Amino acid sequence: MKKYLVSFITSISFILMLVFSTSSCKKTQAVVTPTPVTVITQPVTQADTSTVPANYTLVWADEFNGTAVDTSKWNFETGNLNVNNEKEYYQAANAAVANGNLVITAKKETIGGQPYTSARLNTQNKVTAQFGRIEARIKLPLGAGLWPAFWMLGANISSVSWPQCGEMDIMEHINATNVIYGTMHWNVNGAVQYGLTTQIANPDQYHVYAIDWDANSIKWYVDNALYCTGNIQNNVNNTGAFQLPFFIILNLAVAGDFPGQTVDESQLPASMYVDYVRVYKSK
Repeated sequence: MKKYLVSFITSISFILMLVFSTSSCKKTQAVVTPTPVTVITQPVTQADTSTVPANYTLVWADEFNGTAVDTSKWNFETGNLNVNNEKEYYQAANAAVANGNLVITAKKETIGGQPYTSARLNTQNKVTAQFGRIEARIKLPLGAGLWPAFWMLGANISSVSWPQCGEMDIMEHINATNVIYGTMHWNVNGAVQYGLTTQIANPDQYHVYAIDWDANSIKWYVDNALYCTGNIQNNVNNTGAFQLPFFIILNLAVAGDFPGQTVDESQLPASMYVDYVRVYKSK
């Protein structure tokens, strides 16, 4: 995951975009055995598209209406991933599907030398998106040390590594604030990032977090309110990574460089509820 050691980049091309460098924020994931990739191009049927502009067609979704995580769509990352000084051990047991939601739960229990457990899922080597609208309806947990995220990594990460693959954080939230973070990470002679924040009421209630992504820009929304735009037109500032396919990630980290190392254990177990994840293409 990420965050925010700041140094101004003076290259003249960066006048078009405010960029910050980061060294302690690398997001990595467990190695996943490749399986056939579903490149999402064909429309599927979904009744509820009321939050989506009329020029979009739904091409992939998980509505979490079953009784278990659909492993044809999602991989479980497991173990201590050794990133960001986080304190959780990821395991499939902390993810469930119930009442039309994916429920990712952080718990106080010691496994693998870590004092907490949680879950992290991704669509790597199963589903990728290249441009379109990617959104999820999520209810967030609140408490010191909690770090839920809905984000994406470049599908070529196994060959080019991070940050060359690019990263789009559609939603991050830390601790018990009402601040939502939207950020893009990529490589310009090292890791750089651009992003903004927005404040919302009641993040522990459901909100729709989304990006609209095309060859020119990435736009971040909460409940259809635009709060950040990143310029990626014509590879400006070496942003070519964002012209390529990405896969989706959902996770709930515990502690780390971004939220801090203090964990309010009185809030555990704490759960992140994901009503749906949907991907749309422009008509």
